[in-house]
Order: sequence, then C-alpha cells, then structure tokens
Amino acid sequence: MPGDAKPIIAILGGTGDLGSGLAKSWAAAGYEVVIGSRSAEKAAEAAAALGGSARGDDNAGAARAGDIVVLAVPFASHESTLLDVREAVQGKIVVDAAVPLVPPKVSTVQLPAEGSAAQIAQGLLGEGVRVVSAFHNVGATKLHGGGKADCDVLVFGNDKDARDQVIALAGVVATRGVDGGVLANSAAAEALTSVLIGINRRYKVPGAGIRITGLDIPAVG
Repeated sequence: MPGDAKPIIAILGGTGDLGSGLAKSWAAAGYEVVIGSRSAEKAAEAAAALGGSARGDDNAGAARAGDIVVLAVPFASHESTLLDVREAVQGKIVVDAAVPLVPPKVSTVQLPAEGSAAQIAQGLLGEGVRVVSAFHNVGATKLHGGGKADCDVLVFGNDKDARDQVIALAGVVATRGVDGGVLANSAAAEALTSVLIGINRRYKVPGAGIRITGLDIPAVG
C-alpha cells in the first residue's frame, strides 16, 4: 500500500447491523469498502445503498479484495466463515469483531474453551495472518445514528503494527481506539459485551458503551 493511501476494507457480514454500521462510517470517511456476505447479490444491494466506491461480493471475494478484512458475523457463523476465507486472507490483517454469545442467555458471559473468539480465529487462520480483535462493545445503533459512536474501542493483537492500524480505524468510527494488549486479552472485551447487553435491558438504553478514564490520549477527529 503506497504512502498514505487508505487501505481497502473488506467487511465480512457487512449486511448485518454491526457490519453495515462500520461500512457506513468508513465509507463516509473516504475509505474504499467491500461488503461481504454469504450472498453476493445481497452484498451488492447493500453496497449500492451505501453508494460511492462501495462494492459487494461474497465473503471469499470480499476477503480477496480487502487489504484489511473485518469479520462482523454472528458467532454461530464464525468458524465456517473463517474456514471459507482462510486462503484469501493470508498475509493480511483480520479484525475479529465476533462475540461468543450463546442464546438464549446472551447477557450471561459464556466464553469458549479456547479463551476467546479471537484466539479461535488465530488458530484457524494460522501465523500467516495477523488477527486483531476490536469493535465488540460498539452498539450498532450508535454507528447508524450519524457521526461517531460516543465510546472507546478496545483493540487487541499480538502484532503492535497491526494493533496500531486498527486503533486508527477505530478512531474513525468512535471516540478513540485504546491499545488493550495481546490477543488473549480479547476475552475481557468479548465477555464485557454480555454485561453491556444486560445493562441495556435493565436500564432500557439502546447501546451502552465503555470509556477508559485516566488516559492522556485525545479523541480522534
């Protein structure tokens, strides 16, 4: 990717609530977005609605086209999607936003035996892929509301350069990205999603988020 050129962002599951919200925010900021879906036709329809340079394809095609690939699929589709795109994402950054929710008790923390969805992704994709974990605690309603989501985004990964690139992308869609350390720490943010779902229900709010206090890191933009 030459100079200061923006990366092409492929969003697998880009027709869902979170994926489409991320696509909308990044496209508005001038990023080229490729929306991925199990149905190329559905992805193309979503891209046409988004306008601009957005385009759609099936998940494998979107993964091949993207410089950075964002996985925004439900946990039930997590493993099958990873296996479908494994060859296409070698050498790339894959941003895993999946949360291991287990219906019907989605407000109860139920992490997988592997530790987190992100660790499952890294294991399936192999060391040729830099997996970064982010965007678990950003309510889709915030992304669709116009402007940036009023919350911080915790970003995890074993490669610092990859983390920094995703922190920059987080600052486009939300208040700021915050470096949360290694990929294993993603378990904290994935678990927190269930806590936030419970808070949303009890306090009747559309999308509770998080803010890390005490940091001398300015909001982006």
